[in-house]
Amino acid sequence: MGCLSAAVSFVDSFRGPLAKSPKPLGGPNLSVSRSRVPIPPQAATTGSRRRRPMASTTSTPTSGGGGPRPWRTALLTLRDESVASPSPSALLALLRRLLLSPASPSLVASAAVLSPHEVGSDVVFLAEKAATVPPCAGADDVLRGVCHLIHDVMCKTNTEIDSSGWLALLKFLHELLKCSVEGARVKGLSDRTAALNTLSECMQILRFSRKDFGRSSSLTENSHVLRVLILIISCLQAELNMTDKSNGPGTSSYIPGSTSNKNSNTWDMKISAFSMVEDILCKIASTISEDLWRSVVEVLRKVMDFVTARNLIIESSIMSRFYTSFLRCLHLVLSEPKGSLSGHVAGFVANLQMFLVYGLRSSLPSAIPPKENKTEFKSRTSERGRYKPPHLRKKDGRGNDSVDDRSSDSESSRYDLGSSDSDLSDTDGHAKNGDHFRSSKARLTAILCIQDICRADPKSLTSLWPLLLPENDVLQQRKYRATLMTCLIFDPITKVRVEAASTIAAMLEGQALVLTQVAEYKESSKPGSFTTLSCSLGQILMQLHTGVMYLIQRETQATLLAALFRVLIFLISATPYARMPKELLPNVITAMCSRLLDRQSNKNEHYALMVNVLSCLEAAFAKAPPSSDVFGVLIDGCAGPSHTQQKSSVVAVLLHCIEGEMHFSIRCGALQVLRSVVHNYPSCANIIWEEVRDIVLDLLQTESFEDQKCGANFRPPKEELSIKGRCLVAGMKVIDECLRVSSGFKGADDLKECRLLDIQQISDCTVNKSIKSAPHFEIEAPGPSQNCNLDITLGTSRWIEVIETHLPQGLSHASAMVRTASLTCFAGMTSDVFFSLPVNKKDYVTSSSVHAALSDTVATVRSAACRAIGIVSCFSQILSSPSLPGEFIEAIEFNTRNSSTPVRITASWALANLCSSIRFRALELQADRSAGVLDKSTISLLVEIALRLTKDGEKVKSNAVRALGYLSRFIRFNHHSDAVDEPSTSDFCGDPVWLERMVQALMSCVTTGNVKVQWNVCHALSNLFMNDTLRLSDMPWASSVYSILLLLLRDSNNYKIRMHAAVALAVPVTRLDYGSSFPDVIQGLEHVLESFCSNNSSSSNFKHRDNLEKQLTFTALHLLGFVSPKDDQSLKDFLIKKSSFLEDWLKSLCSLFNSAEDQPLASETINDEDGFSPNVSQKVMLSSAVQSLLIVYTSGNQQTIAQRFEQLARSIA
Repeated sequence: MGCLSAAVSFVDSFRGPLAKSPKPLGGPNLSVSRSRVPIPPQAATTGSRRRRPMASTTSTPTSGGGGPRPWRTALLTLRDESVASPSPSALLALLRRLLLSPASPSLVASAAVLSPHEVGSDVVFLAEKAATVPPCAGADDVLRGVCHLIHDVMCKTNTEIDSSGWLALLKFLHELLKCSVEGARVKGLSDRTAALNTLSECMQILRFSRKDFGRSSSLTENSHVLRVLILIISCLQAELNMTDKSNGPGTSSYIPGSTSNKNSNTWDMKISAFSMVEDILCKIASTISEDLWRSVVEVLRKVMDFVTARNLIIESSIMSRFYTSFLRCLHLVLSEPKGSLSGHVAGFVANLQMFLVYGLRSSLPSAIPPKENKTEFKSRTSERGRYKPPHLRKKDGRGNDSVDDRSSDSESSRYDLGSSDSDLSDTDGHAKNGDHFRSSKARLTAILCIQDICRADPKSLTSLWPLLLPENDVLQQRKYRATLMTCLIFDPITKVRVEAASTIAAMLEGQALVLTQVAEYKESSKPGSFTTLSCSLGQILMQLHTGVMYLIQRETQATLLAALFRVLIFLISATPYARMPKELLPNVITAMCSRLLDRQSNKNEHYALMVNVLSCLEAAFAKAPPSSDVFGVLIDGCAGPSHTQQKSSVVAVLLHCIEGEMHFSIRCGALQVLRSVVHNYPSCANIIWEEVRDIVLDLLQTESFEDQKCGANFRPPKEELSIKGRCLVAGMKVIDECLRVSSGFKGADDLKECRLLDIQQISDCTVNKSIKSAPHFEIEAPGPSQNCNLDITLGTSRWIEVIETHLPQGLSHASAMVRTASLTCFAGMTSDVFFSLPVNKKDYVTSSSVHAALSDTVATVRSAACRAIGIVSCFSQILSSPSLPGEFIEAIEFNTRNSSTPVRITASWALANLCSSIRFRALELQADRSAGVLDKSTISLLVEIALRLTKDGEKVKSNAVRALGYLSRFIRFNHHSDAVDEPSTSDFCGDPVWLERMVQALMSCVTTGNVKVQWNVCHALSNLFMNDTLRLSDMPWASSVYSILLLLLRDSNNYKIRMHAAVALAVPVTRLDYGSSFPDVIQGLEHVLESFCSNNSSSSNFKHRDNLEKQLTFTALHLLGFVSPKDDQSLKDFLIKKSSFLEDWLKSLCSLFNSAEDQPLASETINDEDGFSPNVSQKVMLSSAVQSLLIVYTSGNQQTIAQRFEQLARSIA
């Protein structure tokens, strides 16, 4: 020891600020000094942070028991002994002897006189060594002692620790908590008390870390701190669990002060821990690992289950702070999900529901009286108490007994969506809103957590809707089973109500599809009886309508009203009104129109409200399918006996909103509503046409005049230009919708495009399509006023009027949006109206479209021009024009090279439509040899464009494949010398190389394209097979094509693809066309048919199942009619093996025919969409298939099978 003392004295004389310790564990030094304590130049170079002690120390080198000697002696001994890498048990004994011996001098006082860098280096070294001893028995006391020593040193001395040193300290704390604290909590009360003290010291050390590296800490450092905090919270939770058990059933451990001050201290520690977790999650929630995220979720779930275990949420100051801090952590974790929440959703939602009225159970009204909201404010009176700012002072002396006794304009409701949590200041706890203990923060955060769950996992939340939303009595206060509607209606804090509305909107938005497909309303028969989920959802939707409409008619606070209107829009979109009470939607429309009547003003404080009302009306009138009850509301009063009644009708109110004195936002919203009205209820087009026409023309002329008047140095504000432009665009869209109604437009597929017409004649499988861009002409409504009979004369006159007045100004407008809307009008024209126009008007339509497609620089305008060209291209008569097809092809080819994808999509769509018209005209040419179409060079150009586009994106590729199919339908690939005598058909002769390239492109697309591309490939192959100039059996690619079709028929998950693959397989008209692939096609089709009969389809394909079954039946009968004894023996053996299935299947078809013959009248009303509907041609096919199989079985000496099929054949005859 004497030598050691001499060595220490020698080191003391030289060691000081320049002393360096071994490099601690961790990464590179990332810290920056911010301490107010002067840092020696030597220490500043290390990048470490110096921390001031918590209590000032005045120790001198001679005070506290020998100056720096005790500390340096102990640490030098520890370093010397560590060089030999002692075992964990030896190191444990060394730590106990050097640092924790009762006879040891005061190490803390000794460390206080050393340099901050030296103390920090020694502390890190001590933590590194202590972290290696947890596996030893008896390490608990030593680790706690080391932690206590480090804590005291950091509290009473200056220390400098870099980022890598803090990582070593965090590792030590992690091992300490895993070993020492977890072992102590299962022992006696003294050990548990010591463990709590250690937890407190650990948290204090973490606070030092956050102060030194809080803002600049890395993801790794924050993750380590978060793991330590998770262990601290787990240990605190375990302590509360043990206290709860020891107190017995009569006392709750989590009521602060109920047992001892220790519980209160424990809750304070948990509050501090969660505050630190919240601070870390704010920084790294989006970047933490999935494992760490799951750990946080697990510990939060355990804590929540504990605090809600007795179905009792404590209302106190400490617990309010705890709940707020805890729920904020939960909100941060749920808002950035890293994994599935399905296992926690039910537990979280059930527990969060208990916080919806936290702090309000004794202050809320029991019900809402059915009266209007008329709040009277009394004069302000002076009150005693602490000072309150003016915006939080009471205005009346009454409490809030009901919702009708308070207005959302009250001073306690001055919170909006943009305010922060700090808006709820300390004075709010004593305001008249009853926000005791600032409990509104807990309610607000609980609602945000529900909103996070809704966005993270909406499917798992569907079955829990009855927990969060009421099924009955929405206007009754629920003190113990509160819902989000309880918060929305009764909560005194506007910010809480707004977030409740946002959460309800998120729930409706996320589950709109489920609600529209599942929900239905039925009157409940008995209270408490079993209710299906569909009925429960229907009742919830009814209550939401009641509550939201109640609030909208009474609230005046702008922010809350905006949130309510947003809820109503999603509610209208998600509600299946066809399965709800028929008066529900009409009542909503009537209530909204009453708000418009009350607010028909152009004042700035009113127009925002009116815009929201109009948005709700737009959603209501756009709801599909159209309702006769809504139509009745629309026309009610339009032809009333009094002028007052006519002015109060819905249509009259909307027309008043688009008049010139209204704000442009209101006019724009009203025009959008009128467009939805005309789209779903076309009969209203005649009612509004004249006024809308004049107002839109006035808007066009006004803007044109302003453009001429304003010079380059004077322009209206951009915002004003934007709203005027949107208003004009909305007006042009109403004009467009009215023109579609008067033209009888039913969609591009209902013009001359009819892509499946000739193929459907072969397959006998008709598919009806609903075109979204076409008005709904069919509506079940009584009375003659709903009839919208097509009058071509009226449509022609309106088109001529618009072409002469509106479109010239619209197409030359400075705004690209207006030009786009004007060109879109051409896309709603029909063939009958187009060819009834004067020649100059037809030329204007085509020339304007071509000019915009070639000359306009804006992509949206070019896209609209290409769509107009695509519509006019559907009219096959345009091919009679000598120049028009060439102009269209030039515009299409030019835009297929555009860099904008939407432009190329519409250009390729126009190309496919043009090729469809050429295909129809070519087929007509077979009957009329004098008709001309296009020359060979033009057809070659179309082929090259289509082949090039098959290498583009999926949507472009889909249209290109369709175009190839139409071209392959009529081009004569097998041209002979006799074509000299047929000059009219020689134009269709194609190069055989085209055929090879077409087939190669189709095969490439079917293997690489999406669902729509594959569907169009099947359709294109059907057209190719229908080309009578091809001998399929001689084509080298035929077997590959049949294999691809069989593969799609067997393996595709999409029933539409399978159906059209079956259509293509049924196109060849002879056995020879199938060539050597015939046995494979028969066997593959039989396997598909057998598996289809035994399997059920998924819900997404259910609506196509009947069509697929019908097409499979048709194709199978078609192919079985070709089998003969001359086929390969392998095919005949296969037919013998499958004779039982074929017999049963054919018998089922025979029974359908027999039942149809027994009920001839009923068979006339069979809908082709409902499945296999027997007819004469199919009976002939069935008989042919049975006869062919009978011959095969007879020739193969299968007498037993042949006898059964012979009986089957006689039953058909």
